[in-house]
Amino acid sequence: MSNSSNPETAAAIQELLKQGFAELSLGNTEAAGQYCKQALSLQPDLVPGHFLVGLVALEAQQRKTAFSAFQSVVKLDRNHAAAWAHLARLYMSEGQVNLADSALRETLRIKPEDPIVLDLIGTTLSLMGEHTAAGAFFARADALRPGHPPFMLNLANNLVYRGDTEAADAIFSAIVRQHADSPQAHWGLSSSIRASNTSHIEEMEALLALPQQQPRSRAFYHYAIGKEREDLQQWDKAFEAFSAGAAARRSTVEFDERAEIAMFDYLETHYTRDWFNGPGEGNPDASPIFVLGQPRTGTTLVERIITSHSQVSSAGELQQFGLALRRLSNYRNPRRFSAELFAAAQELDPAKVAGLYLQTTSKMRGATPRYVDKLPQNFLMIPLILKALPNARVVHLVRDPMDACFASFKQLFADAYLHSYEQAEMARHHARYRSLMQVWRERFPGRFYDISYEETARELEPNVRALLDYLDLPWEQACLNFHEQAGAVSTASAVQVREPAHTRSIGRWRRYETHLQPMVAALEAAGIQVDRA
Repeated sequence: MSNSSNPETAAAIQELLKQGFAELSLGNTEAAGQYCKQALSLQPDLVPGHFLVGLVALEAQQRKTAFSAFQSVVKLDRNHAAAWAHLARLYMSEGQVNLADSALRETLRIKPEDPIVLDLIGTTLSLMGEHTAAGAFFARADALRPGHPPFMLNLANNLVYRGDTEAADAIFSAIVRQHADSPQAHWGLSSSIRASNTSHIEEMEALLALPQQQPRSRAFYHYAIGKEREDLQQWDKAFEAFSAGAAARRSTVEFDERAEIAMFDYLETHYTRDWFNGPGEGNPDASPIFVLGQPRTGTTLVERIITSHSQVSSAGELQQFGLALRRLSNYRNPRRFSAELFAAAQELDPAKVAGLYLQTTSKMRGATPRYVDKLPQNFLMIPLILKALPNARVVHLVRDPMDACFASFKQLFADAYLHSYEQAEMARHHARYRSLMQVWRERFPGRFYDISYEETARELEPNVRALLDYLDLPWEQACLNFHEQAGAVSTASAVQVREPAHTRSIGRWRRYETHLQPMVAALEAAGIQVDRA
């Protein structure tokens, strides 16, 4: 029951809320929490009080409390868009896709105009792989509150993902002009230009020396410096920066290698030919082309080649196949891929998996008869893809193991590939991946196409012709001129693929060979031969 009808009590509650939000804005979560408790003791059904509890819990990384608080808010006020938006993001980050869908629908029903809520919706849509839709919400948030760095950064990152690096660079530059110590903006700028001098490096090194830099911020600066040092062919200094960046990033993430081993073991043990030949018919739709493998192995190059064809569009790096498995199995583990997910996925109707996948990709696939889904991690799901979509084509990139491992090690990823920030962990993951791909080749012969990055870069035309033959696409000269394609590029390779095919990246790891001995040793211990020639 509310006690706010008393004017004195109402005034006291408002003052407590005011103080609570003020303390939260200063990062004083304990003090903010005390003000929440006092306000709610005076009025237990106080909607802003429960909402503030949720915000304080988020800041303190108390997710269970945050869930409870925002759920209390929407029970008291079903039209509280911000609480629904926070719930959608929390559910999605926990892997509870169906609940995230439901919360997001409630948020959109209310038609919010608060830029904070619009930005939250964009973030949730990004987690769902709906990057075009997310971009619209980020743009609206930025337009409603121009010059706000967090909104600007989210919009710029979305533009990078969708390939509009020119627009993204303009935003990154504006952020840096407004606030010099903006690690992610500096990293974004470094990623999209080729350094010709050390001026930007020196600027970032000065910022890196500031005492307030946290590990995540240091990682952005170190990786940006490493990239520009590499542009200048300062190999030892580049590796020093990459290594420092990887160590900083590794300190902020939890890579559960035992869980990954269990997942790979489950896939090899349970996704057998007998399972594949068991009950259930897939969808005959032949429009998807899956380009997959390890990140930084040429998947973007091959995607650009294929989507230069008049019959094929790029849908980007789609999360939709994995999300279809999670939605249909009601999987609730925050880990995106796990043995638990693949155990549940074995029981799903392949036609339903295909149907949901095709439905949720319909907005991204374009107007052409075929489209490319270029999520590298889809290699884990090859048996499920082949069973659900038997007429789809699957293209797998093959690259030299050391070049593949080092290319990932020197790249700062968003929230994927957590194995890539320590040399031996990276190498052991790569060995597991290679072993799994060999299992898939033996169990599903002729059902996917291996294409060599090195051979394609060295001799483009014969490899493109063979690739198009596999895809049942007629020859088009435009596929050799992929670098002239104007469409978006949704990966870290956005700058490189504007160039013709080249061999500069082949054997690049040897520039750093003396520094990469832990990676070499781990690969060789796993039985993978390293070409030292």
